[in-house]
Amino acid sequence: MWIPMWISVNNPTDMAAVSSAAMSTPPRLQAVVFDMDGTLIDSSWVVPAAFIATIAELGGPTLKRDEVIASYVIGTPAAIMERFLGRPIDPSEIDGYHARLRAETELRGVHPYPGIVGTLEALAGSVALGMFTNADLGNVDVLLEAAGLQDRFDALVGADEVAPNFKPAPDGLLLACERLGVTAASTAYVGDSPQDGETAHHAGSVAVAARWGHPMRDVSAFDLAVDRPMDLPDALGLT
Repeated sequence: MWIPMWISVNNPTDMAAVSSAAMSTPPRLQAVVFDMDGTLIDSSWVVPAAFIATIAELGGPTLKRDEVIASYVIGTPAAIMERFLGRPIDPSEIDGYHARLRAETELRGVHPYPGIVGTLEALAGSVALGMFTNADLGNVDVLLEAAGLQDRFDALVGADEVAPNFKPAPDGLLLACERLGVTAASTAYVGDSPQDGETAHHAGSVAVAARWGHPMRDVSAFDLAVDRPMDLPDALGLT
């Protein structure tokens, strides 16, 4: 069943509010592309810890975890570091950040959200799978490897490949679609922030809110909200 509005497929109150007249059948999806942090994996401790330590070592401000998380909308790790340091950074400094991130993942661990692995396995039989993140490919390599997800996708895109056109610009999602050999209109983009919903709409894709990583009260930027990963195939009409 397809529900073309921002409702939760696991919330009876939301479901009761949708009349049968509001439901329609979309074009068959050919691909599902996921955001990474907060959608596929819980990196809410390791990534901030790596930024906090690296920026302090480079003479920047002492940051709080919430400040770092709020900065993700800026773009890649390099863009975030430059914002906090107030100057350009060189490649060795971003390499140092990635080394710190790897150390943090080894210390604390990074895991997929419950249900993600099974959901990816279920979807892989019917659609192409991609991942596009506002982080860079260095983060992708470290975090997906730590979470055991590095071989689950047909295409991986980091925002450093489309800089400076970070989310909510559609460039990264469009690049993922190109690599998957599908149109943006036949693709769903799953993410955990309003910026992800805006990115999907700018690309012409279906915007899906991933509510399982953290509460999202305002999902007005999305076409559909899903509370649990295992509900995603049914919500997208892929069962």
